[in-house]
Amino acid sequence: MAERQHDRAGGTVVAAGLMACLCLGATGCQSSGAAAGETRPAAEAVPVLHRAAEALVAARTSKARTSMEMATGGTRVTIRGEGVYDYTRGLGRLKVRLPHDPAGRTGHRPITEVLAPGALYMKNRGAGVPADKWVRVDTATLSDGNLVTGGATDPFAAAEVLRGARTATYVGRTELAGTPVHHYRGTADLAEAARKASPGGKAALAAAAKGFATAEVPFDVFLDDEGRIRKVRHRFSFVNGSEKATVAVASTTLLYAFGTPADVRLPPAEDIYAGRIAEE
Repeated sequence: MAERQHDRAGGTVVAAGLMACLCLGATGCQSSGAAAGETRPAAEAVPVLHRAAEALVAARTSKARTSMEMATGGTRVTIRGEGVYDYTRGLGRLKVRLPHDPAGRTGHRPITEVLAPGALYMKNRGAGVPADKWVRVDTATLSDGNLVTGGATDPFAAAEVLRGARTATYVGRTELAGTPVHHYRGTADLAEAARKASPGGKAALAAAAKGFATAEVPFDVFLDDEGRIRKVRHRFSFVNGSEKATVAVASTTLLYAFGTPADVRLPPAEDIYAGRIAEE
């Protein structure tokens, strides 16, 4: 196992072990079908999507489930996460479960992640990090802006990607987990999303716009009658650094139980690991 020194500028190295598991490649999640019981002018779709992030801030908090599907070389993996998010503070906490190996075993405990403006904190990171310590990564140093690296797309970042929606169509009205929703499909531009993002999200989205194979992000999103995201699926594309192969990733975020208590706190400074990180 090679060891490398951890620092802010080397944030990508810190996440490399997790990314090595994640970067097995690409898939496309399939969305639930939308009933075509209603039509809306296409011109209305883009402004509605641009306001989706503000609708989450108005909702204050929610629970979240995430799924990231990847496949390459005939191997497919799914990384799942679950937790809560406080949109007013830009803080979230997820427990991310890595996939099982072909024998059905998992070699890693769930990773606890705290998502914050400009930073990703990971506990149970492994690779020589003490069990009671956190690893901090500056998301602006990640070539994907932490849309992929953590194994879960930050729920608020997922909403801010929609600020870059350039084209969108209204698919129709349907139901998701008993809630009536409006289904939209379109393409967002990460560079445009970065320009319109909140102060805490600009740098990470700008990094993703430069680091992905393409800044164009196809999406499907389901909004409730208050404009809040209930489900969003993005399809990202990046270049695998080791094999120089383009990898596609389908990231799905489900938001529910709006207003739920979400007491998310940043790890104390003394609990941040500053030692050597072994690359898995």
